[in-house]
Amino acid sequence: MDPPPPFEKDLYHEHPAVAALGEREVRDWRHQHRVRVTGGPRGRRADPAPARTFLEAAFPECVTEVLENSGFAAPTPIQSQAWPLALSGLDVIGLANTGSGKTLGFVLPAVVHIVAQPHLRPGDGPIALLLAPTRELAVQIKEQCDAFGSCAAVKNTAVYGGVPKGPQERDLRHGVEIVIATPGRLQDFMDGGATNLRRTTYLVLDEADRMLDLGFEPQLRAIVERARADRQTLMWSATWPREVERLARAFLREPVTVQVNDAARLRVADTVEQRFEAVHPSEKHARFLQLVRGGGGGGGLLRAGEKAIVFCETKRGCDALVRALKGAAVGAEAIHGDKSQQERDWVLGQFRAGALPVMVATDVAGRGLDVKDVTAVVNYDAPSCAEDYVHRVGRAGRAGASGVAVTLLVPADAPVARELAAMLQKSRAGVPTALQQVAG
Repeated sequence: MDPPPPFEKDLYHEHPAVAALGEREVRDWRHQHRVRVTGGPRGRRADPAPARTFLEAAFPECVTEVLENSGFAAPTPIQSQAWPLALSGLDVIGLANTGSGKTLGFVLPAVVHIVAQPHLRPGDGPIALLLAPTRELAVQIKEQCDAFGSCAAVKNTAVYGGVPKGPQERDLRHGVEIVIATPGRLQDFMDGGATNLRRTTYLVLDEADRMLDLGFEPQLRAIVERARADRQTLMWSATWPREVERLARAFLREPVTVQVNDAARLRVADTVEQRFEAVHPSEKHARFLQLVRGGGGGGGLLRAGEKAIVFCETKRGCDALVRALKGAAVGAEAIHGDKSQQERDWVLGQFRAGALPVMVATDVAGRGLDVKDVTAVVNYDAPSCAEDYVHRVGRAGRAGASGVAVTLLVPADAPVARELAAMLQKSRAGVPTALQQVAG
């Protein structure tokens, strides 16, 4: 077997406007946007100045055109700082709240990285491997790869469970530059000889904390062991528990950490208004319907054209809430583990398009789900921990938009209420009376 070809890793061409920034200007920008850059390889500059505009990012012209035509006004803070680092070939840890634009933070450098490498040969696996915890997130990453890779003739495929393997295997055997995958399905294909990682020089672990929560660490270690040792690795997360930090030490070499809004500490974006209501279990259902449709002395959470996600603990509970909402003339459908992938894709498509104002979900939608214009999140059932709460309510108020999150609390929710109260105290947001009441 021929050895894999050498590859280019440092592909950053600093724009003159970025090069002209003085240390004080860079420091002021980072302070304004609450960006912190730490770590990196010894003996090498590992904190290039931020690219404040799409033009300053110095992407290929076709990529810049797609960006400018996508309705984005400017890069988000995590993109501005992470792009120069990723394009420089450095290992990167990106810590930022949900809705901060992390996906484009690694997809666009992946396209540039691929274009600079020799073309795929028969039998080659992907050049870029993007790992995600859920099929929903994998599909969303694929959408970005489709949008920005097509102009550069970069092919991709997504492989995940819950659907037939045949079409995915055909894509892998034919050869694609980017594979977006959930760990379990990818390992199945690798064990079966459908693909390999001999050419994989750009590796991304997205929502790393969630992958560990779902028990994917053995699969991740098995996959990473088969990738090239000289690869570039990027890890992205909204939180930084000790387990993720341990994984980063094993997988990354002298990484640069970009942290936005003190993301390692649990907090909710300032764009989301957080409300809590203490209710008796017997009154919870009626209060929920009042919240969504209005009545009981107040307007509903939804106005015409707005969207809400409702979180429920159980699959049966999701289906019951959908029936109740439909009975109240509110359009709603559910996604959960008992739904087929086709059903879930249809519900998500209807919700994204605005044809469905309410989507009810278990925590399958708690992370990685990026839907524009979600104005409200309702925790019908409280999450099990503060970390899950942050991810759930992060579905609203994305990309700088405003939103509201309402959590219904019953006496049995006292443990998580205490966690949430402690989190809000640290964030200086103040602890609402209803939350204090349940926390005890």
